[in-house]
Amino acid sequence: MTCQPTDADLVNFVLQEARLLAEQQYDAWLALFAQQGRYWVPLAGAAQVDGARAASIADEDRLLLSLRIDRLKNPRAFSQHPRSQAQHVLQTPQVCERDELHQHYTLYTPFLYTEARGETQVQASGHWMHRLCIEEGQLRILLKRVNLLNPGMAWPAIQLFP
Repeated sequence: MTCQPTDADLVNFVLQEARLLAEQQYDAWLALFAQQGRYWVPLAGAAQVDGARAASIADEDRLLLSLRIDRLKNPRAFSQHPRSQAQHVLQTPQVCERDELHQHYTLYTPFLYTEARGETQVQASGHWMHRLCIEEGQLRILLKRVNLLNPGMAWPAIQLFP
């Protein structure tokens, strides 16, 4: 991507990311993250400002994401018998901020999430905040923040990526 992405490019990027998750193409999904990319699910949801000084449901860099993906792919992973499946239902992502000078872009996407494994199903809702950047000429995820609507509740084990 040699020129500035359009709003449509940014929206399509987020929609494609959700599709990769639904199709369990986790290696392709991980490749969407920048080298310094981070996946964050704050324990206090949208009210949480900092992940370093407060607890989080998940706060993973590329290394931790790759370890989790390797575990999901491992046939001996007991938590994946039967295999988990997930679906995101998204509202249209909205471009909130465009910083053309630094090539950073922020999008807001409300979602409904369902994760199913065997007879068990978990549902969550909230919104994503994507902070995208251009890295090596391609759009990449610098930060994917998942703000759950009710983050403080007692959640069962979520295996995949809301």
